Amino acid sequence: MFENLSDRLDKAFKVIKGQGHISEINVAESLKDIRRALIDADVNYRIAKSFTEKVKEEAMGRNVLTAVSPGQLMVKVVHEELTRLMGATHEEINLKGSPAVVLVTGLQGSGKTTFSAKLANHLKGKKSRKVLLAACDIYRPAAIEQLKVLGDQIGVEVYSEENPTDAVAIARRALAHARTMGHQVIIVDTAGRLAIDGRMMDEIASLKKALNPQETLFVVDAMTGQDAVNTARAFNERLDYDGVVLTKLDGDTRGGAALTVRSVVNKPIKFVGIGEKVDAIDVFHPRRMADRILGMGDIVSLVEKAQEQYDEESARQLQKKIAKNQFNFNDFLSQLQQIKKMGNVKDLMGMIPGMGKAIRDVDLEDDAFKGIEAIIYSMTPAERENPAILNGSRRKRIASGAGTDIREVNKLINQFADTRKMMRMMTTGGKGKMTNMMRNMGAMKR
Repeated sequence: MFENLSDRLDKAFKVIKGQGHISEINVAESLKDIRRALIDADVNYRIAKSFTEKVKEEAMGRNVLTAVSPGQLMVKVVHEELTRLMGATHEEINLKGSPAVVLVTGLQGSGKTTFSAKLANHLKGKKSRKVLLAACDIYRPAAIEQLKVLGDQIGVEVYSEENPTDAVAIARRALAHARTMGHQVIIVDTAGRLAIDGRMMDEIASLKKALNPQETLFVVDAMTGQDAVNTARAFNERLDYDGVVLTKLDGDTRGGAALTVRSVVNKPIKFVGIGEKVDAIDVFHPRRMADRILGMGDIVSLVEKAQEQYDEESARQLQKKIAKNQFNFNDFLSQLQQIKKMGNVKDLMGMIPGMGKAIRDVDLEDDAFKGIEAIIYSMTPAERENPAILNGSRRKRIASGAGTDIREVNKLINQFADTRKMMRMMTTGGKGKMTNMMRNMGAMKR
């Protein structure tokens, strides 16, 4: 995301010359390039102009330490202003009701139904909530069935009715059902509508009045750029919603909506959609997004994703096996599965500072580990448990079973041996580095 904007800003920082302090002379060209980059990213001209004026005001006269260059100092100032522009601090979703009601609204085709399922999966898994999905889109023929399919995928109940005609009545009955069955959260998926469609806007307003939701979320397609911001303003004038959700942020988007929607409607971005899968949802953190835009990675989010999959006890048990040189292909396969649960491999690597540009043109598919898994699955249980018995004939059989050649099998076995040596070195001397690392990750998350 934001690849073009990141490149343009990076070039703008490089043109700053001079030492000692930031002056109007040595930042003039850079500020022009920053403003052009923002406008090209579909940021409103007035907002882009105001942004660069604030950057200039904040940067002017700042002393440049000997350890940094004027360009590096300008990065810091722009980072601060980007964070402010997107909201400064993260705002949590409100789930204080019993049950908490989350009303999801937005334009046709913005991704409301998919987001509703993603949010249900997020609340069920990360916050351990019992969630009910309510199918209140009574106009799109496939909407109810789509929500049912998604609900089945994530193990969440979907409340729906045959031959629905009244969305408000369905929503009321869904809420009553949620109370009876002890659901902690009900997410109400509504029909897509146009801001100019008076009848549909009346319906969503009636839904909000009837349900009195703790959270009303406006879902908008980030690929529509500045139009997304204009639509967000129109909906907010009618609904006074609580937060914005940007979908398709992983697509060919210039990022203008993410940068400016907060300043236009004065409502926080709470979630972003970053893919089609039900787990492809991120909580929005302005500072972390500024990190990504400026190519600094997002190591905190990476740590949080890792912490969701690993716990201290499992790390301790793994450490013991490594210390005793008992780490085997079953353990290796388990670690691959945990990494895959964290998300798209390329996105994960992009969160590592400095890696974003390095892997931009590298083709890393979601099934990047497919070949490795095929080789391991072609091994017998005894071979996975004891890699030392993998002689030439066994390797040849494994290659045939995995549909590859023996060179790939040898390469994996050699890499596994090197990895095992490295991991054992990390745990020798009684330092418990792996356990300490996982403990620190937990502390960072808290």
